Amino acid sequence: MTAVYLLEPNLGPAWSPFGDCRPICELRAGIWLIRERWEAVAEGDTTAVFGPEHLTPFVEGGAPPVRARVAIDGPAIVGRSDFAPSGEPLELAAGPARLVHDGLTVGWWVPAGHRWDGGDDRGDAVELAGLQLHGAYDLITALEHFLQPDAADFTHERGDGVPDECMVIGDPGDVVILGGQVEPGVLFDVREGVVVIEQGARVVAGTRLEGPVFVGPGSHILGDTIRWSVIGPRCKVRGEVSASVFGGYANKAHYGFVGHSVVGHWVNLGAGTTTSDLKNTYGAVRLRVGQQSIETSRQFLGSLVGDHAKTAIGTLFDTGTVIGCGANVFGAIRPPKDVPAFAWGDTSEHVTRDAFLTVARRVLPRRGVEVTPAVEAALGTIYEHAITGDDRRR
Repeated sequence: MTAVYLLEPNLGPAWSPFGDCRPICELRAGIWLIRERWEAVAEGDTTAVFGPEHLTPFVEGGAPPVRARVAIDGPAIVGRSDFAPSGEPLELAAGPARLVHDGLTVGWWVPAGHRWDGGDDRGDAVELAGLQLHGAYDLITALEHFLQPDAADFTHERGDGVPDECMVIGDPGDVVILGGQVEPGVLFDVREGVVVIEQGARVVAGTRLEGPVFVGPGSHILGDTIRWSVIGPRCKVRGEVSASVFGGYANKAHYGFVGHSVVGHWVNLGAGTTTSDLKNTYGAVRLRVGQQSIETSRQFLGSLVGDHAKTAIGTLFDTGTVIGCGANVFGAIRPPKDVPAFAWGDTSEHVTRDAFLTVARRVLPRRGVEVTPAVEAALGTIYEHAITGDDRRR
């Protein structure tokens, strides 16, 4: 097997709010994490992620360690986390090679007997299919690029079949139920793509799933319409969701529209929380992070919601809103388009470190995740970095 090492990008405002709380390679580009896409290319496992100091304590099931960059001895592939490969394995020659996409170096092949020490342009250029990511907003571009083929790959699995009491518009073979529970009265529209229901997931009666859709292990879909979206593991989702990514362990258990948005881990969206994903002018969406203005070139873009953020009932987010990790959003029906990490309501105050950790100790076990000393230390480091790093955003 070939070892994989991933090189995190320089974290600027474009990667807000996720760069504060998790490695970029642990974000979803389509169904799969960016890390998992590199592992498919290499047909190997990730040994380490070269990332910033504040993420070295990061711990999550299956995630490799984050550490400072070092020289790498082959055989190995070093990939950039701001590039999402299509996932097709590479056939590589005996000598070193640069992995390139549209003329940009996105990774390196380091064969046995060779060493990579960063920035090495030796070797032949090998074209690698995939998508360059310029910021967190491009996770929606990745969803549009990868979700259809990612979901279609699951048709090779042997599923449970569609329950008789459900309706399918399109080919029933494009409904792939892999041990999930689907109640009578669910409608599958698979004319544009495959719907995948993973092990332990549950879809209740009255739900309409418009493919391509992926419902991750243990997630509950509680009604309304889900279209062109990825719901990660152990989420609870109700209401209209369109072209969005739920990273995992997130809660949207009530009504409200979420469109063209990325919802981080352990987020809780209160009843009626709604995102706008299209400007009245139909123009390109611009993000604002601190004093920085970021052109996304996207016409449709909702909200980017950082890990552990929470919203009050009836919260309305404008097009292109960025909600920092750990923010507790309440007190204003329409919050600003840039909500800082660990913001407390509509004031200039922050959630305290003790309050943040107290809530985490209550919330994580509800999804079967133990708050070990390592997990608590990682959360504390994320908090301290985000609070002391406010000036970095500006």
